[in-house]
Amino acid sequence: MPNPPAKPVTNYNNFIALDLRVGTIDSCEPLKSARKPAYVLVIDFGEPLGKLQSSAQITDLYSVDELLGRQVIAVVNFPAKRIASVSSECLVLGVPNSKSEVVLLQPDRRVTEGVSVF
Repeated sequence: MPNPPAKPVTNYNNFIALDLRVGTIDSCEPLKSARKPAYVLVIDFGEPLGKLQSSAQITDLYSVDELLGRQVIAVVNFPAKRIASVSSECLVLGVPNSKSEVVLLQPDRRVTEGVSVF
């Protein structure tokens, strides 16, 4: 998959408007009603956010067992979006590999749930 072209120059305020946080996957199950294979994740972001739900199309590279307890980075201040039968409350971040499979973004060391990315 070729890299997309660079996006227009923006400013720091646009970046800090995104609330990017680290959370730990507390539960994971297949989203049976989705058109494309996906999981329903419940992610613990600690206080004050608590647990948020997300739908993620990451079944190509990750099993349920691999995801439980894994820390991920997510956008937590987008409005909820209905995905199949699930209200997705946060957007888990990932990047495509050479086969267009989603590789999750995560800290390389364990950190406290809810810590902001800056």
